Amino acid sequence: MAYAYSPGLKILESTTVHRERRLPIAGEVRVNIGDKVSAEEVVMNTHLPGKADIINIVSMLGCLPNEIEKYMLKKAGDFVEKGDLIAESSSFFGLFKTRIHAPLAGAIEAVSQVTGQVTMRGAPVPVEVKAYIDGEVSSAEEKQSVTIQTTGTFIQGIFGVGGETCGELAVAVSKPEEKLTPELITEDHKDKIVVGGSLVTIECINKAVETGVKAIVAGGFNDADLNKLLGYDLGVAITGHEKIGLTLIVTEGFGEIPMADKTFEILKNLNGKKASVNGATQIRAGVIRPEIIVPHESAEAVDEEEAKLILDIGTQIRAIREPYFGMLGKVTELPTELNKLPTESKARVLKVKFNNGEEAVIPRANVEVIATS
Repeated sequence: MAYAYSPGLKILESTTVHRERRLPIAGEVRVNIGDKVSAEEVVMNTHLPGKADIINIVSMLGCLPNEIEKYMLKKAGDFVEKGDLIAESSSFFGLFKTRIHAPLAGAIEAVSQVTGQVTMRGAPVPVEVKAYIDGEVSSAEEKQSVTIQTTGTFIQGIFGVGGETCGELAVAVSKPEEKLTPELITEDHKDKIVVGGSLVTIECINKAVETGVKAIVAGGFNDADLNKLLGYDLGVAITGHEKIGLTLIVTEGFGEIPMADKTFEILKNLNGKKASVNGATQIRAGVIRPEIIVPHESAEAVDEEEAKLILDIGTQIRAIREPYFGMLGKVTELPTELNKLPTESKARVLKVKFNNGEEAVIPRANVEVIATS
Protein backbone atom coordinates (compact mmCIF):
# COMPACT_ATOMS: atom_id res chain seq x y z
CA MET A 1 0.00 0.00 0.00
CA ALA A 2 1.28 3.48 -0.85
CA TYR A 3 1.36 6.17 1.81
CA ALA A 4 1.61 9.92 1.64
CA TYR A 5 4.04 11.42 4.14
CA SER A 6 3.36 14.89 5.44
CA PRO A 7 4.92 17.32 7.92
CA GLY A 8 3.32 17.18 11.33
CA LEU A 9 3.66 16.98 15.07
CA LYS A 10 3.25 14.33 17.72
CA ILE A 11 0.86 14.30 20.66
CA LEU A 12 1.55 10.96 22.31
CA GLU A 13 -0.10 10.21 25.65
CA SER A 14 2.01 7.13 26.22
CA THR A 15 5.31 6.62 24.46
CA THR A 16 8.96 5.72 24.94
CA VAL A 17 11.27 8.69 24.48
CA HIS A 18 15.03 8.63 23.91
CA ARG A 19 17.17 11.75 24.28
CA GLU A 20 20.87 11.77 23.45
CA ARG A 21 23.02 14.05 25.59
CA ARG A 22 26.33 14.94 23.94
CA LEU A 23 29.42 16.86 25.00
CA PRO A 24 30.85 19.52 22.63
CA ILE A 25 34.33 18.00 23.12
CA ALA A 26 35.60 14.85 24.83
CA GLY A 27 35.13 14.84 28.58
CA GLU A 28 33.92 12.68 31.46
CA VAL A 29 30.78 10.54 31.37
CA ARG A 30 29.61 10.25 34.98
CA VAL A 31 26.89 7.59 34.65
CA ASN A 32 26.67 3.99 33.50
CA ILE A 33 24.17 2.07 31.39
CA GLY A 34 21.22 1.10 33.56
CA ASP A 35 21.60 3.98 36.01
CA LYS A 36 18.42 5.82 37.05
CA VAL A 37 18.85 9.59 36.67
CA SER A 38 16.81 12.70 37.39
CA ALA A 39 16.39 15.57 34.95
CA GLU A 40 18.56 17.88 37.07
CA GLU A 41 21.42 15.39 37.47
CA VAL A 42 24.75 16.18 35.77
CA VAL A 43 25.57 13.15 33.61
CA MET A 44 28.65 14.50 31.79
CA ASN A 45 31.15 17.30 32.11
CA THR A 46 34.14 18.74 30.28
CA HIS A 47 36.19 21.94 29.96
CA LEU A 48 36.22 24.15 26.87
CA PRO A 49 39.46 25.95 26.01
CA GLY A 50 39.56 29.45 27.46
CA LYS A 51 39.67 32.68 25.47
CA ALA A 52 42.91 33.29 23.56
CA ASP A 53 44.64 36.69 23.68
CA ILE A 54 47.56 37.76 21.46
CA ILE A 55 50.07 40.21 22.98
CA ASN A 56 52.37 42.02 20.53
CA ILE A 57 55.43 42.07 22.78
CA VAL A 58 57.95 43.40 20.20
CA SER A 59 55.74 46.39 19.42
CA MET A 60 55.30 47.23 23.07
CA LEU A 61 58.99 46.77 23.98
CA GLY A 62 60.49 48.05 20.74
CA CYS A 63 62.70 44.98 20.25
CA LEU A 64 63.27 42.46 17.45
CA PRO A 65 61.23 39.21 17.38
CA ASN A 66 64.31 37.04 17.90
CA GLU A 67 65.15 39.03 21.06
CA ILE A 68 61.83 38.38 22.78
CA GLU A 69 63.08 35.53 25.00
CA LYS A 70 65.52 37.72 26.94
CA TYR A 71 62.75 40.10 27.96
CA MET A 72 60.19 37.45 28.96
CA LEU A 73 59.78 36.84 32.69
CA LYS A 74 57.41 33.96 32.02
CA LYS A 75 57.82 31.10 29.59
CA ALA A 76 55.41 28.89 27.61
CA GLY A 77 53.43 26.67 29.96
CA ASP A 78 53.53 29.06 32.93
CA PHE A 79 50.27 30.02 34.65
CA VAL A 80 49.73 33.65 35.60
CA GLU A 81 47.10 35.78 37.27
CA LYS A 82 45.62 38.87 35.63
CA GLY A 83 48.03 41.77 36.17
CA ASP A 84 51.12 39.61 36.74
CA LEU A 85 54.34 40.95 35.18
CA ILE A 86 55.21 38.79 32.17
CA ALA A 87 57.84 40.87 30.28
CA GLU A 88 60.13 43.80 31.03
CA SER A 89 62.80 45.86 29.24
CA SER A 90 65.20 48.55 30.50
CA SER A 91 66.71 51.56 28.75
CA PHE A 92 69.10 54.40 29.60
CA PHE A 93 71.13 52.23 32.00
CA GLY A 94 68.02 50.95 33.74
CA LEU A 95 66.54 54.36 34.44
CA PHE A 96 63.46 53.65 32.31
CA LYS A 97 61.57 50.38 32.30
CA THR A 98 58.77 49.10 30.08
CA ARG A 99 56.63 46.52 31.81
CA ILE A 100 53.96 44.27 30.28
CA HIS A 101 51.30 42.74 32.51
CA ALA A 102 49.02 39.77 31.82
CA PRO A 103 45.65 40.99 30.45
CA LEU A 104 43.87 37.92 31.86
CA ALA A 105 44.36 34.95 34.16
CA GLY A 106 45.50 31.82 32.37
CA ALA A 107 48.49 30.16 30.77
CA ILE A 108 51.27 31.36 28.48
CA GLU A 109 50.54 29.16 25.48
CA ALA A 110 53.28 30.23 23.07
CA VAL A 111 56.17 32.69 22.73
CA SER A 112 57.06 33.26 19.06
CA GLN A 113 60.52 34.39 18.01
CA VAL A 114 59.19 34.71 14.45
CA THR A 115 56.33 37.16 15.05
CA GLY A 116 57.42 38.50 18.42
CA GLN A 117 53.98 37.76 19.85
CA VAL A 118 52.88 35.94 22.99
CA THR A 119 49.69 33.86 23.00
CA MET A 120 47.82 33.61 26.29
CA ARG A 121 44.96 31.22 26.93
CA GLY A 122 42.36 32.00 29.58
CA ALA A 123 41.20 29.53 32.20
CA PRO A 124 39.21 26.55 30.83
CA VAL A 125 35.45 27.01 30.83
CA PRO A 126 33.60 24.23 32.70
CA VAL A 127 30.66 22.65 30.86
CA GLU A 128 28.09 20.39 32.53
CA VAL A 129 25.42 18.42 30.69
CA LYS A 130 22.31 17.41 32.63
CA ALA A 131 20.06 14.42 31.95
CA TYR A 132 17.15 16.75 30.97
CA ILE A 133 14.54 14.03 31.62
CA ASP A 134 13.91 11.60 34.47
CA GLY A 135 14.73 8.15 33.19
CA GLU A 136 17.34 5.46 32.70
CA VAL A 137 20.67 5.51 30.86
CA SER A 138 20.09 3.22 27.86
CA SER A 139 23.45 3.71 26.10
CA ALA A 140 26.74 5.53 26.56
CA GLU A 141 29.72 6.48 24.42
CA GLU A 142 32.95 6.89 26.34
CA LYS A 143 33.90 10.54 26.86
CA GLN A 144 31.24 11.69 24.37
CA SER A 145 27.55 11.00 25.02
CA VAL A 146 24.79 9.17 26.85
CA THR A 147 21.20 8.41 25.88
CA ILE A 148 18.42 8.72 28.45
CA GLN A 149 15.25 6.68 27.99
CA THR A 150 11.92 7.28 29.67
CA THR A 151 8.27 6.31 29.30
CA GLY A 152 5.53 8.91 29.47
CA THR A 153 3.72 11.65 27.55
CA PHE A 154 5.35 13.42 24.63
CA ILE A 155 3.82 16.58 23.11
CA GLN A 156 5.34 18.72 20.35
CA GLY A 157 4.51 22.39 19.89
CA ILE A 158 4.49 24.67 16.86
CA PHE A 159 6.99 27.25 18.09
CA GLY A 160 9.09 27.99 21.13
CA VAL A 161 11.87 30.13 22.58
CA GLY A 162 14.14 29.46 25.52
CA GLY A 163 16.06 26.31 26.36
CA GLU A 164 15.71 23.18 28.45
CA THR A 165 14.14 23.28 31.89
CA CYS A 166 12.01 21.11 34.14
CA GLY A 167 9.39 21.61 36.82
CA GLU A 168 5.93 20.70 38.03
CA LEU A 169 3.03 21.22 35.61
CA ALA A 170 0.49 23.77 36.82
CA VAL A 171 -2.66 24.22 34.70
CA ALA A 172 -3.77 27.81 35.32
CA VAL A 173 -6.95 27.91 33.19
CA SER A 174 -10.15 25.87 33.21
CA LYS A 175 -10.62 25.41 29.46
CA PRO A 176 -8.53 25.57 26.27
CA GLU A 177 -10.32 28.74 25.05
CA GLU A 178 -9.31 30.73 28.13
CA LYS A 179 -6.53 33.33 27.92
CA LEU A 180 -3.58 33.19 30.28
CA THR A 181 -3.61 36.63 31.92
CA PRO A 182 -1.23 38.20 34.47
CA GLU A 183 -3.87 37.83 37.21
CA LEU A 184 -3.72 34.04 36.85
CA ILE A 185 0.02 33.95 37.64
CA THR A 186 0.53 33.66 41.41
CA GLU A 187 3.41 33.09 43.82
CA ASP A 188 2.42 29.41 43.89
CA HIS A 189 3.66 29.14 40.28
CA LYS A 190 7.30 29.83 41.21
CA ASP A 191 9.59 27.17 39.64
CA LYS A 192 6.63 25.58 37.82
CA ILE A 193 5.62 25.04 34.19
CA VAL A 194 2.38 26.98 33.73
CA VAL A 195 -0.19 25.77 31.18
CA GLY A 196 -2.55 28.31 29.63
CA GLY A 197 -5.31 28.14 27.02
CA SER A 198 -5.78 30.21 23.88
CA LEU A 199 -3.30 33.07 24.29
CA VAL A 200 -0.45 34.30 26.47
CA THR A 201 0.44 38.00 26.34
CA ILE A 202 3.74 39.80 26.85
CA GLU A 203 2.33 41.27 30.09
CA CYS A 204 1.66 37.77 31.37
CA ILE A 205 5.15 36.62 30.45
CA ASN A 206 6.70 39.59 32.26
CA LYS A 207 4.66 38.73 35.36
CA ALA A 208 5.75 35.09 35.08
CA VAL A 209 9.43 36.06 34.87
CA GLU A 210 9.05 38.25 37.97
CA THR A 211 7.34 35.37 39.78
CA GLY A 212 10.03 32.84 38.86
CA VAL A 213 7.97 30.65 36.51
CA LYS A 214 10.23 28.24 34.63
CA ALA A 215 8.11 27.83 31.49
CA ILE A 216 4.76 28.67 29.90
CA VAL A 217 2.79 26.45 27.53
CA ALA A 218 -0.13 28.04 25.67
CA GLY A 219 -2.10 27.74 22.45
CA GLY A 220 -1.13 31.06 20.86
CA PHE A 221 1.18 34.05 21.10
CA ASN A 222 1.13 37.32 19.17
CA ASP A 223 3.93 37.99 16.70
CA ALA A 224 4.24 41.62 17.88
CA ASP A 225 4.70 40.39 21.46
CA LEU A 226 7.48 38.07 20.29
CA ASN A 227 9.45 41.06 19.03
CA LYS A 228 8.95 42.79 22.39
CA LEU A 229 9.99 39.68 24.27
CA LEU A 230 13.20 39.15 22.31
CA GLY A 231 14.00 42.78 21.53
CA TYR A 232 14.60 41.98 17.86
CA ASP A 233 13.01 40.35 14.79
CA LEU A 234 13.66 36.62 14.98
CA GLY A 235 13.77 35.89 11.24
CA VAL A 236 14.63 32.37 10.06
CA ALA A 237 16.78 30.82 12.73
CA ILE A 238 16.97 28.06 15.30
CA THR A 239 15.70 29.14 18.71
CA GLY A 240 16.41 27.77 22.17
CA HIS A 241 19.34 29.94 23.29
CA GLU A 242 17.37 33.07 24.22
CA LYS A 243 17.95 34.52 27.69
CA ILE A 244 14.41 35.73 28.45
CA GLY A 245 13.92 34.39 31.96
CA LEU A 246 11.75 31.41 31.02
CA THR A 247 10.89 28.97 28.23
CA LEU A 248 7.82 29.59 26.06
CA ILE A 249 6.09 26.87 24.02
CA VAL A 250 3.20 27.64 21.65
CA THR A 251 1.18 24.54 20.73
CA GLU A 252 -1.07 25.93 17.98
CA GLY A 253 0.37 29.05 16.31
CA PHE A 254 0.51 32.84 16.30
CA GLY A 255 -2.57 34.74 17.37
CA GLU A 256 -5.38 33.81 19.75
CA ILE A 257 -5.89 30.09 19.07
CA PRO A 258 -7.46 27.72 21.61
CA MET A 259 -5.18 24.85 22.58
CA ALA A 260 -6.28 21.59 20.92
CA ASP A 261 -8.75 19.76 23.16
CA LYS A 262 -6.66 16.58 23.25
CA THR A 263 -3.48 18.46 24.16
CA PHE A 264 -5.26 20.42 26.89
CA GLU A 265 -6.93 17.35 28.37
CA ILE A 266 -3.65 15.43 28.49
CA LEU A 267 -1.86 18.29 30.25
CA LYS A 268 -4.81 18.84 32.60
CA ASN A 269 -4.74 15.16 33.61
CA LEU A 270 -1.00 15.48 34.28
CA ASN A 271 -1.40 18.56 36.47
CA GLY A 272 1.14 18.39 39.31
CA LYS A 273 3.44 15.95 37.49
CA LYS A 274 7.09 16.75 36.80
CA ALA A 275 7.76 17.69 33.17
CA SER A 276 10.77 18.55 31.04
CA VAL A 277 10.40 21.15 28.30
CA ASN A 278 12.58 22.60 25.56
CA GLY A 279 11.64 25.60 23.40
CA ALA A 280 14.23 24.92 20.67
CA THR A 281 12.61 25.33 17.24
CA GLN A 282 13.87 25.11 13.67
CA ILE A 283 11.46 25.36 10.76
CA ARG A 284 13.92 24.79 7.93
CA ALA A 285 15.37 21.48 6.74
CA GLY A 286 15.96 19.21 9.70
CA VAL A 287 12.87 20.39 11.55
CA ILE A 288 13.19 20.76 15.32
CA ARG A 289 10.00 21.28 17.32
CA PRO A 290 9.58 22.48 20.90
CA GLU A 291 8.61 19.66 23.22
CA ILE A 292 7.01 18.69 26.51
CA ILE A 293 7.97 15.36 28.10
CA VAL A 294 6.19 14.09 31.21
CA PRO A 295 7.65 10.80 32.52
CA HIS A 296 5.17 8.38 34.09
CA GLU A 297 4.51 4.67 34.29
CA SER A 298 2.58 3.21 31.37
CA ALA A 299 1.58 -0.34 30.57
CA GLU A 300 1.30 0.30 26.82
CA ALA A 301 3.81 2.68 25.26
CA VAL A 302 4.48 3.14 21.55
CA ASP A 303 8.04 4.17 20.73
CA GLU A 304 8.24 7.83 19.74
CA GLU A 305 9.96 6.95 16.45
CA GLU A 306 7.16 4.54 15.50
CA ALA A 307 4.56 7.32 15.47
CA LYS A 308 4.64 7.84 11.71
CA LEU A 309 3.44 11.06 10.13
CA ILE A 310 1.41 9.39 7.39
CA LEU A 311 -1.67 10.69 5.59
CA ASP A 312 -4.28 7.96 5.46
CA ILE A 313 -8.04 7.63 5.86
CA GLY A 314 -8.84 8.51 9.47
CA THR A 315 -5.59 10.41 10.09
CA GLN A 316 -5.96 13.43 12.37
CA ILE A 317 -4.80 16.65 10.71
CA ARG A 318 -4.60 20.38 11.34
CA ALA A 319 -5.14 22.97 8.60
CA ILE A 320 -2.14 25.29 8.41
CA ARG A 321 -3.43 27.81 5.86
CA GLU A 322 -6.52 29.95 5.41
CA PRO A 323 -9.48 29.73 5.19
CA TYR A 324 -9.37 26.80 7.64
CA PHE A 325 -6.21 27.76 9.53
CA GLY A 326 -5.92 26.05 12.92
CA MET A 327 -8.96 23.80 12.46
CA LEU A 328 -8.63 20.12 13.42
CA GLY A 329 -10.25 17.17 11.72
CA LYS A 330 -9.89 13.71 10.19
CA VAL A 331 -9.11 12.69 6.63
CA THR A 332 -12.14 11.06 4.97
CA GLU A 333 -10.82 10.61 1.42
CA LEU A 334 -7.50 10.82 -0.44
CA PRO A 335 -8.18 11.27 -4.17
CA THR A 336 -5.26 10.12 -6.32
CA GLU A 337 -5.90 12.47 -9.25
CA LEU A 338 -4.70 16.07 -9.37
CA ASN A 339 -7.38 18.68 -8.74
CA LYS A 340 -7.53 22.21 -10.11
CA LEU A 341 -7.28 24.86 -7.43
CA PRO A 342 -8.84 28.36 -7.50
CA THR A 343 -5.40 29.64 -8.54
CA GLU A 344 -5.71 27.50 -11.72
CA SER A 345 -2.78 25.35 -10.61
CA LYS A 346 -3.20 21.62 -10.00
CA ALA A 347 -2.34 19.76 -6.79
CA ARG A 348 -3.17 16.66 -4.82
CA VAL A 349 -5.98 17.23 -2.36
CA LEU A 350 -7.73 15.46 0.50
CA LYS A 351 -11.22 15.50 1.91
CA VAL A 352 -11.50 16.31 5.59
CA LYS A 353 -14.25 16.38 8.19
CA PHE A 354 -13.39 18.98 10.80
CA ASN A 355 -14.22 18.54 14.46
CA ASN A 356 -17.03 21.11 14.16
CA GLY A 357 -18.74 18.91 11.55
CA GLU A 358 -17.75 21.00 8.52
CA GLU A 359 -16.37 19.15 5.49
CA ALA A 360 -13.93 20.50 2.92
CA VAL A 361 -11.56 19.61 0.08
CA ILE A 362 -8.14 21.19 0.59
CA PRO A 363 -4.63 20.76 -0.83
CA ARG A 364 -2.52 18.22 1.02
CA ALA A 365 0.19 20.87 1.36
CA ASN A 366 -2.22 22.89 3.50
CA VAL A 367 -2.32 20.39 6.35
CA GLU A 368 -0.01 18.80 8.90
CA VAL A 369 -0.45 15.37 10.42
CA ILE A 370 -1.04 15.02 14.16
CA ALA A 371 0.36 11.71 15.35
CA THR A 372 -1.49 10.61 18.50
CA SER A 373 -1.62 7.58 20.76
